[in-house]
Amino acid sequence: MADVLTPEQRRLNMSHIRGKDTKPEMQMRRGLPARGLRYRLHDRSLPCRPDLVLPKYN
Repeated sequence: MADVLTPEQRRLNMSHIRGKDTKPEMQMRRGLPARGLRYRLHDRSLPCRPDLVLPKYN
């Protein structure tokens, strides 16, 4: 499948995509401690480094 954007357009497009601290993620991070749940951020010991990890539940 060919890319329809030039490399410059693709670079600009991708630079505007936020990967961390997005609005839904921040809402979730505020709500978890309110429910008594502890979490870890971007755990490097797991594959793909997920945004949130609940260690108690593996």
